[in-house]
Amino acid sequence: MQVLQLFVSFFKIGLFSFGGGYAMLPLIQREIISLHNWLTMDQFIDVVAISQITPGPVGINAATFVGYKVAGFSGSSLATIGVVLPSVIVVLILTKLFLKYRDLTPVRAMFRGIRPAVVSLILAATVMIIPSSITDAIGIVIAIATFLLVKYLKLDPILSLVLAAATGIIIYH
Repeated sequence: MQVLQLFVSFFKIGLFSFGGGYAMLPLIQREIISLHNWLTMDQFIDVVAISQITPGPVGINAATFVGYKVAGFSGSSLATIGVVLPSVIVVLILTKLFLKYRDLTPVRAMFRGIRPAVVSLILAATVMIIPSSITDAIGIVIAIATFLLVKYLKLDPILSLVLAAATGIIIYH
């Protein structure tokens, strides 16, 4: 039964998440923490952090991790299929429709409306995890330094995570 719940939960997450991994964080948090208590907030933040240093999208990594924690390999597999399946279906349908209707004014207007909403979802996810992720002055410094290095010096995001991890080992160990 939990395997079916995992599939349905992650199918909903995949179906209603527009804008990629960060935009789906509020939905993931609601399903896995608030509704089902599959993870704690600290574990959820760990999933987000692990997703940044492992290949693959946040939603897929979260589905795989949560599914495995809740129901082992079968849970991991079905949660991952659940989060991916809506995208596959929607992309196949939308590609056909978009190629046919992309020059219509309502289609262009729809995308102009969706873009700011996606930015807001990403911002909401950021605000949601800040209290549990940045817990002291050193965390604030690491966050600001990482932002500045990536934004202005164009440091590779993966390298910035490696540097932050090394800093954490040095300072917090």
